[in-house]
Amino acid sequence: MIGAGFGGLAACETLAKIDVDVVLVDRHNYNTFQPLLYQVATSGLDPGDIAYPVRAYGRAHPNFRFRQDDVSGIDMVSRSVRFAEGPTLTYDFLVLAAGAGTNYFGTPGAAANAKAIYTMEDAIAVRDVVTSSLERAAAHGEKDGELTVLIVGGGATGVEMAGTLAELRQMQFATQYTELDPECSAIVLVELQERLLSAFHPKLGAYAQKALRTRGVEVRCGESVKEIFADRAVLGSGEVVPCGLVIWAAGVGSCALTEVLDLPKLHGRVEIGSDLRVVGHDDIFAIGDMAALEYGEDRHLLPQLAPPAIQEGRHVGHQIERLLAGEPMVPFSYKDKGIMATIGRKAAVAELTHGIRLRGTLAWLAWLGLHIVLLLGARNRASVLLNWAWRYASWRRGSRVIAGG
Repeated sequence: MIGAGFGGLAACETLAKIDVDVVLVDRHNYNTFQPLLYQVATSGLDPGDIAYPVRAYGRAHPNFRFRQDDVSGIDMVSRSVRFAEGPTLTYDFLVLAAGAGTNYFGTPGAAANAKAIYTMEDAIAVRDVVTSSLERAAAHGEKDGELTVLIVGGGATGVEMAGTLAELRQMQFATQYTELDPECSAIVLVELQERLLSAFHPKLGAYAQKALRTRGVEVRCGESVKEIFADRAVLGSGEVVPCGLVIWAAGVGSCALTEVLDLPKLHGRVEIGSDLRVVGHDDIFAIGDMAALEYGEDRHLLPQLAPPAIQEGRHVGHQIERLLAGEPMVPFSYKDKGIMATIGRKAAVAELTHGIRLRGTLAWLAWLGLHIVLLLGARNRASVLLNWAWRYASWRRGSRVIAGG
């Protein structure tokens, strides 16, 4: 099992119930709850609140082992996995669940000068830039654009970052950085399409845009980013936006492992069949963000979200159980339970099955409840719930220690 994300852990949990030996490999020894990374980036939660030790997850299963290492390649002939360090591992069945990376769409300067929010390191780096820039401005005076944050991408991640940063800025200027003029900072959200949250119903996207503007976010729909420098960004219209931080939330791309593996690809992801096996390889499965599976009448690829990865992980566990029992494989069927995005306090949107659409406080409460339930570990659930309750009651934020140099 390569990858300790949503899909990998779901597969391990299913395989723990059958007579197999499971070896889970990941470059980190913890699972990251990625939907809340933006809250770490904005000091709403501490990193430990959304990280869960992999070994703690597997200690209840005697057939589970963990190895922390970087996968460097796979030998399909000898059925072995090579690593950056240490000996190879052989397998009878291999499950690839290594996640995805950031897609910069070839934008000049984006990889070097923009910050994504896909890993814990990314979130901590954004948090440190935000806090450090405020401290520099308070000590030495604000330079042109230093406190401006440009967010590229108006999907759920971009909207959640923009709304949370806007509320953070409002609170910080009122309570902690009273020497700074709030007018010296800005949050600019750029979206290539003509509306925000294109995966949602247009009315929910319009609600999100209105809620962001109410919070002081400058929303630029129908606008692209041409080039990004260390201290500014050039938009497709030619406008130059001085900024101290560019957050890239415009798309998810293939992970580094996907690019080095000699496996069939579809739109940059590993191509799999309806049984979740890699095309042309009966002993290799791929799930989650790194896998490309077409579904529905329009043959869209499964979205790179947690619910599909979890469902695929469970299905893979049952598929391997069927193979060992000599039973036929069963095609995977995705059950779409809906999508959600939060904008800020008492403001969120949710699009559920059967055409149910929620917005405002009710959607916000539903979003809070779902994320508490999905978190791994009782301590993490309690910590996040306490943090959110305290923040709501006191309207304060968490730690703003500058962890970077």
